Amino acid sequence: MVPNEKELIQMKYCTKCVMPDTKPDLRFDDAGVCSACNNIENRNNIDWDARKAEFLSVVEKYRSKDGSNWDCIVPVSGGKDSTYQVLKLLELGLNPLCVTATTCDLADIGRDNIENIKRLGVDYIEISPNKKVRASLNRIGLKDVGDISWPEHVGIFTIPIRAAVQHDVPLIIWGENPQNEYGGPAAAEEDNTLSRRWLEEFGGLLGMRVSDMIGIDGIRKKDLIPYTYPTDDDIKRIGVTGLFLGYYFPWDGYTNALLAQAHGFKTKTTVVEGSIANYENLDNHQTGIHDYFKFLKFGFGRATDIACLHVRRGRISRRQAIDIINIHDGKFPWTCLDKQIADILEPLNMTVEEFTQICDRFTNKKIFKTDTQGNFIKDTKGNLTKTHHPE
Repeated sequence: MVPNEKELIQMKYCTKCVMPDTKPDLRFDDAGVCSACNNIENRNNIDWDARKAEFLSVVEKYRSKDGSNWDCIVPVSGGKDSTYQVLKLLELGLNPLCVTATTCDLADIGRDNIENIKRLGVDYIEISPNKKVRASLNRIGLKDVGDISWPEHVGIFTIPIRAAVQHDVPLIIWGENPQNEYGGPAAAEEDNTLSRRWLEEFGGLLGMRVSDMIGIDGIRKKDLIPYTYPTDDDIKRIGVTGLFLGYYFPWDGYTNALLAQAHGFKTKTTVVEGSIANYENLDNHQTGIHDYFKFLKFGFGRATDIACLHVRRGRISRRQAIDIINIHDGKFPWTCLDKQIADILEPLNMTVEEFTQICDRFTNKKIFKTDTQGNFIKDTKGNLTKTHHPE
């Protein structure tokens, strides 16, 4: 018996893929098709040759004319997508400076793939924030907003921009456009700089400001330099701006993985825990925890994300996606990239018991079944039971 049954959410699933309406900012049309599916369908109407020409025209404004500086900055993690970004820009004759904001708990395969990007023939810098501070920020993010990767998501959007200011390279070329709606500030006729408002929209702050961390766990202002956005004056002085490569060229994570593998990118021999693929989320042992909390909050995980990408491109059927999701989605993250959860949590000074208590606190009771005492119903491996599934 489930208490307060009338308060349960009747999750609605896209009729074309299997993405639920609990995904933030997802919209459904009158036919029950989600906006992500419609965006992919609309790509068939895009003149990609014209988009490429537009990209080259915008980039030409920022290219170093005398070869005295880099043409652009490319934020790279070493993953399949950033490897593809580098390959694409080299193909187009650009001279990028690759910038890595080191991940929280770097896996060996992640390091190998970073080294592989260097071998592609680019200049490269890496910023590795203080590990003690990072562990504190991981713990704070997990406890306060249910995101162990909060400092990583902030650093992805601050460290490359700080590098742009420091090295006087105004153009930053990102990968996939998260909203699939526009090319980026550099393409705008007016107000084309990457403002602090842009960071707040795309940077995954989840309502927490970097300045809020000062004084917690002894964190000082100087400890937060890597996570602090440059001043508005510095942004305007350099003219820091950005483009999304995925707006100008067809973007497909699976294709990116194949191209990356052909150029030395390494994958796992089995699927990554919590996922259905072996070619992504390879760099950070904490990623499984991050993806699990998405499942707790919204009722879908990384397996759903990837399955939907394949359905939209006609590689698998919707029925096959449902079967795959039922096998892989939302499993308790006992391991990630073959590392035990206790070892992942150890730098955070957190036990598995404390972690599970935090999990329960962020689990959506309108999505997952509870007993008569209001406790979540779990199997012997700690996996939850959803109230609704796609059909």
